[in-house]
Order: sequence, then C-alpha cells, then structure tokens
Amino acid sequence: MYRTILWTSAAVAGLLTTALAPAQPQAEEQGVASVDSTATQRYATLEKALSGATLVGNFTVTGQEKTQLVAERYELKGVKHVEGELWLFQARIHYGEHDVTLPLTLPIRWAGDTPVICVDRLGIPGLGVYTARVMIYADHYAGFWSSADHGGHLFGIVEKAEKD
Repeated sequence: MYRTILWTSAAVAGLLTTALAPAQPQAEEQGVASVDSTATQRYATLEKALSGATLVGNFTVTGQEKTQLVAERYELKGVKHVEGELWLFQARIHYGEHDVTLPLTLPIRWAGDTPVICVDRLGIPGLGVYTARVMIYADHYAGFWSSADHGGHLFGIVEKAEKD
C-alpha cells in the first residue's frame, strides 16, 4: 500500500512537473520583456532629463594643502542612448581656462535606477586623459575623477534649460 502511494505520488509529481515546464519559459520571456520595457523607459527618462541641461558645480583636487573648490560647467546640448552601455553626449565643457565643445561617447552603467557615467582612461581632445565615476540622481551629480597625476571629487546640480 505504501509502495502504491509512493508510486502514485511520484507519477503525479512527474505529471505536474511536465505540465508546468512549458509555462516557465513564457514567464521568463515576460520577465525579459518587462526588463527591456523598463530599460527603454529608463533610457528615455535620462535622455529627456539631460538633453538641454547644464551640470553646474565644483571639483576638488585631492592632496592640495588647502582644499579649494574650482567651478565647472557641462552644457549638454543633447544626450542620446547609442547601444548597450554607450551614450552620445554633445557637450560643452568649461572649467578653469578650458572651454571645449565636442561629442563624447560615454558608457553609463546602472546602479538600480541610478545612472553612473564610468570612464577609464578616456582621452578628451584639448583636456587630457581621465578616469571617472559620476552618479546622477534627481537634480544632482557627484563623483570621483582622476587624470595622469592628480584627481579629486566633483559635485553639483543639474539645471534644466528654461522652456520658451
């Protein structure tokens, strides 16, 4: 009798497993579609938030005797997702005596819902080679930067252009 119950239970479990197996890929596919939809929405939100915006803030240089804030300004004419982690920034970069306008293709990685610009030894014409991690959240940005022989912190606000 116990053998009959055991065999019957095993058969029922096998049938349920077989019956439910085809449903799993569909659930996984729906999950992938949901993730793709979320990513598309996230990308559109970031493009809208940064295109036409100006990042206005300061940076520091680590190791200076007296920490001094230096003004910086990044005018973003347009920001567009290209593919994968790559984004095209049409930017005017202004800090110290530097003032250049150029297109930059930058990788953005996501920490949950927060975009992080991640560059490693990126050459920027007229400015130098930089490594940086810059987080953008709500109407603020903050991060770390370094060049060949120095680095520091940067932070500020994201100002959206006034609509006419």
